Amino acid sequence: MKYLDTFYINGRWVEPSATATQADIVDPATEQVIGKLAMGTAEDVDRAVGAASEAFPAWSRSTREERLALLGRIAELYQARFGDIAAAVTAEMGAPAWLSQQLQVPVGLGQIRSTMAALKDFAFSSPHGTSEIVREPVGVVALITPWNWPPNQIAAKVCPALAAGCTIVLKPSEIAPLDARIFAEILHEAGVPAGVFNMIFGEGKVVGGALSRHPGVDMVSITGSTRAGVDVAINAAATVKRVTQELGGKSPNLILDDADLPKAVSAGVISCMMNSGQTCVAPTRMLVPRAQYEQAIVVAAATANALKVGDPQDPANKLGPISNRGQFERVQRMIETGIADGARVVAGGPGRPEGLTQGFYTRPTVFGDVHNNMAIAREEIFGPVLVMIPYETEEEAIAIANDTEYGLAAYVWSGDAARARRVAGRLRAGSVHINGATMDITAPFGGFKASGNGREFGEFGLAEFLEYKTVAGAGPAAA
Repeated sequence: MKYLDTFYINGRWVEPSATATQADIVDPATEQVIGKLAMGTAEDVDRAVGAASEAFPAWSRSTREERLALLGRIAELYQARFGDIAAAVTAEMGAPAWLSQQLQVPVGLGQIRSTMAALKDFAFSSPHGTSEIVREPVGVVALITPWNWPPNQIAAKVCPALAAGCTIVLKPSEIAPLDARIFAEILHEAGVPAGVFNMIFGEGKVVGGALSRHPGVDMVSITGSTRAGVDVAINAAATVKRVTQELGGKSPNLILDDADLPKAVSAGVISCMMNSGQTCVAPTRMLVPRAQYEQAIVVAAATANALKVGDPQDPANKLGPISNRGQFERVQRMIETGIADGARVVAGGPGRPEGLTQGFYTRPTVFGDVHNNMAIAREEIFGPVLVMIPYETEEEAIAIANDTEYGLAAYVWSGDAARARRVAGRLRAGSVHINGATMDITAPFGGFKASGNGREFGEFGLAEFLEYKTVAGAGPAAA
């Protein structure tokens, strides 16, 4: 049993406020309680923001070299605790051990290194006519991170904020606190100055709400559901603070009529189901030419049925459980909704996979005969559920792809690179992946429409934590 009963504030592990409560940490593979977690209050937020505010003047004036040195030590310590972080991710949110070791934890290290590369050459000032344009840290930042890819999301926010010279209050997901605790221990051992980094566990509505309303917080960066992002924006409005949001998605996967159909369909199913479908950029709407639709259904069903679901410690299993009971129940409700609305189940369906009676396991499910007005085609399900939609023409496919409130990612498959690029240019999404291209963590990441605003990763993520200042009369033209 693990007891996460302290918060990291002002360089020390401190007791929560007297009114703090406790929550269970649950292993989603067994439904057993594996730990207890202190849940913070507005009083804890006040302490953390106060510490960050006091630390800001000195840290904002730190040099590029000092920040690079700190990030370098963080990277080394992160590598040293790689196994601990991987074990934590598997225990807290059910990612298969192979996925934790091959993707979940490595991508967090990639974010640290990407930030370091961006910081080395980042232009914090430049001449402009008779002025100097200076980019300065925005101030105290509140970082709210989710449970689905926790090491990546924590590193993708904390590291650029440090690189920019901001001070931080992190609120990691209460569902995935184990890896966050290790990350905070790493920063402490790396020598982050007192007050520069602070961390509080708690509910989004309590701790996240207090942070987004707090007058001492200059910026909130949140990754989560669109509903959570809206709540943060509303709470932040009264203090006119900056808000950046990486929110939900319902990403289309356009398979054009000249694509390698078996390859495109199979790859699309695997990408959708990865991490038990709990990925914001998952290609959950597969658009297929009507003439090839039934062939695509056969390939998709076979691919989904071949994905083994079970104990995340077993390397033979490709998918683990859904991360928590609430999300498991939502995924089951959405599968039932799809059936009630007339969609055809071609793989999976409601309930746990055969032989599994305990744990939040869900059958990889593929729906055919879906139209884009169905709930399963419009709502983010965040589980291993794929919908397949037929189309007649390329124009119709683009229209269906863009007919969504979201705009985080999109996917295009074609045998003609120029055609794929042309179609990609017409899709309203923050990133478009052509023919299975993977994510580039040095390129800007973020969404259009209800998928949020602002960008993360590399130099673009660093820039989000900076303000522009014009110093008139300081440019070379004024000399």
